[in-house]
Amino acid sequence: MPVDIQSPSLCLGIVGTGAMGRGIAQIAAQAGIRVLLFDALHGAAAGARETVIGTLDKLAGKGKISADALAAASAKLEVVPRLEGLASTQVVIEAIVENLDVKQKLFQQLEDIVTADCILATNTSSLSVTSLAAACKRPERVVGFHFFNPVPLMKIVEVIGGLLTAPEVSAAMLDLGRRMGHTAVAASDTPGFIVNHAGRGFVTEALRILGEGIAEFHEVDRIMREAAGFRMGPFELLDLTGLDVSQPVMESIYNQYYQEPRYRPSPLAAQRLAGGLLGRKTGRGFYRYANGTAEALPAAAAPSALPGRVWFSQTHPEWADQLREIAAATGVDVETDYTPSDSALCIVTPLGADATTCCVEQGLDPQRTVAIDCLFGLAAGRRRTLMTTPLTGPAMRDAAHALFAADGTAVSVIRDSAGFIAQRIVACIVNIGCDIAQQRVASPADIDRAVTLGLGYPKGPLAFGDALGARKILGVLEAMQDFYGDPRYRPSPWLKRRALLGVSLLTEES
Repeated sequence: MPVDIQSPSLCLGIVGTGAMGRGIAQIAAQAGIRVLLFDALHGAAAGARETVIGTLDKLAGKGKISADALAAASAKLEVVPRLEGLASTQVVIEAIVENLDVKQKLFQQLEDIVTADCILATNTSSLSVTSLAAACKRPERVVGFHFFNPVPLMKIVEVIGGLLTAPEVSAAMLDLGRRMGHTAVAASDTPGFIVNHAGRGFVTEALRILGEGIAEFHEVDRIMREAAGFRMGPFELLDLTGLDVSQPVMESIYNQYYQEPRYRPSPLAAQRLAGGLLGRKTGRGFYRYANGTAEALPAAAAPSALPGRVWFSQTHPEWADQLREIAAATGVDVETDYTPSDSALCIVTPLGADATTCCVEQGLDPQRTVAIDCLFGLAAGRRRTLMTTPLTGPAMRDAAHALFAADGTAVSVIRDSAGFIAQRIVACIVNIGCDIAQQRVASPADIDRAVTLGLGYPKGPLAFGDALGARKILGVLEAMQDFYGDPRYRPSPWLKRRALLGVSLLTEES
């Protein structure tokens, strides 16, 4: 069923003119595509057309598009009063309620209206494209075309082929996504597709950390922003999207994968959802909000009393050398013997392990032992994370804090945790990204493109693993799996093989 996506006469139908439908209509019209709008709610399509034209007018007023572009795009938007008005379209995109039965009935109606070559696309974010197509006479022309809100700003669209989707249909929709100015990536029909699937590691692991009492939510956010380089922390993100949106997605993907431990949600989020603490939209989530602005949670001032003597573990010699340089700059006496003296502050550098395990394995005094996360670098200005054992004395804890804050760098002090905070969250992100590649949901390059554009991560999961070192990520996961005995942390075969071979996680099989 050849559809000439680049044709100047291409006609696109959109059913459902809420936020998603309006966004898709805007970028299609701006791309020179004739757009026919339909909504079952009386007056909704006409209102959507006016809203889109108003948005375009604002863009013109700011100088972001020309007056000619405004006029041309506005002229491409038309309203049809009945579904039959879509008979001349080559592609129809539905953006209606997220209900399988309702979508199936719509597509069955459309099949009696449109031509045999018309592509039927769904903007579903969570439903199976294969299941939706199963109710159609011609399932080979049904395809997923998943945008993200707000559509004009989120420059990514997932093209999802169901089991019976014709390859040329998927290819045509990839071309359409690119014509609309978006990065289009191909995905197979699996729960969460690429972006929602890949996002499971960030917030679910953060919720688990909070549930274990390792750190307060705002401290987790600070570490993920200022140490790991994320644009916002996981709890800021949950407040932004709203738990009424996020929690059902977490539960849906977990259950669609038959309770796969990697995607396990947290009872904390379910409890907060039940309590109405949804986030910004209700004025209170993990943070409190006044006029849309989150409450300020100031950090405590760093202690000033430096340790008299400090000893650094040689488990990772390159990290020990960097730590000695930081300590030497403060004038603290740095011990260089294989074992510490009886009075020295002992600093260990776990990779995936907790401070207690390091302390026991290295025969150290748990009252004088503090761990520091070195995986994300120790440069001045990058937040540093310290971790205590259950027995670390307050004086030693504060001395370690003072030592690593002496150059003006912010320091977070957390309770004992296998994998600290940033290590374990990023390791989960990388591992899930690797398993998406292992399942052949998408190509490695498309996984990273989709995640960086759809989730705003500093790097795609596979590139993140390469930057930190695949062997190190594997080590974090293996140590966490050993400590917790939880299959949640079992390494993906994709990660394990490439780490052992010493090749990039972006390496595809020949």
